[in-house]
Amino acid sequence: MGASSSRRRRDDYYPPPHHYPPPPPPHHHHHPPPPPPPHHRPPPPPPPSSYYYHPHPPPPHAYHGPWHPAPAPPPQQPQPTALTGPPPEFVEHQQAQKVKNYVNLHKDTIRLVPDGADPERRLVAFTFDAITDGSVTIYYFATEGKDCSFSSVYPELQTPTKIPFEKGLAQRFIQPSGSGVDLGFFSLDELSSSSGEVFPLVVYAEAYPSPEEGGPSVNATRAQITLAVLEKHNNDLQVKVMKQILWIDGVRYELQEIFGLVNSTEADVADADADDTGKECVICLSEPRDTAVMPCRHLCLCSECAKTLRFQSNKCPICRQPVEKLMEIKVRSPGP
Repeated sequence: MGASSSRRRRDDYYPPPHHYPPPPPPHHHHHPPPPPPPHHRPPPPPPPSSYYYHPHPPPPHAYHGPWHPAPAPPPQQPQPTALTGPPPEFVEHQQAQKVKNYVNLHKDTIRLVPDGADPERRLVAFTFDAITDGSVTIYYFATEGKDCSFSSVYPELQTPTKIPFEKGLAQRFIQPSGSGVDLGFFSLDELSSSSGEVFPLVVYAEAYPSPEEGGPSVNATRAQITLAVLEKHNNDLQVKVMKQILWIDGVRYELQEIFGLVNSTEADVADADADDTGKECVICLSEPRDTAVMPCRHLCLCSECAKTLRFQSNKCPICRQPVEKLMEIKVRSPGP
């Protein structure tokens, strides 16, 4: 029994550590900090945070009964998420209305030439096509009035006169000598700007169709109006066309170029026979192009792909500009 007790003491015995921590410095015991100097001020009030303040008393503790686990809800199938973005804006799809133009001025050929009788004056010259007889009227510094009529803001400068022409293709027109204007009286800013809807140069080409060609309203006006400004290049005035207007049976149309539209001239027909590439829809690459994207005016789609594009995108496939509407243009294919 004695041996058992001695063994138990040996089991509970732990040897002392090899080193003890150093004692604290002497000033901790022999030099306590001096007391603060006495003062006779009242003790400061406790900080506001020590007070308990709450605008509303705490709610009473609710009694909770024994806890019973609620039945687990049935598993739900995950809903498929659409990978597409927000739907594009709706794009209007229109069909172009066919309008017969009786006279057409080639706007890239219009220019000013000096008058042989008076070199200070300038005469207007250009190339045009006409399927009927008609007349040309030249206006300087003119503004548009009612029913697409024009009048000069300087009536003393020139008296507009109608110059007749006969029907024919690729005709050359030149203003009669003596009917031009000396433009040296005007500043370059006046000649090169169209501010206030006053255009320095207006060419009014009017057609006179015969009763067989005119249709139901023979007496209605059919004209093409070219509005231009004059810019100085290499010490000479050059014509810059701003826009062209078509006035047919009391309706005003503003002409715009369509990029990709094939002309039906004989030269283009010969080129089409030699090489017919580049005229297919840029989406399906099989159907001919017959729909233009507005306002960029790229003729690059077929009618079926244009209908699909209305609900999938609002960007032009060529220039990526926003699409406001689609214009379907039925182009007659040349015969064999």
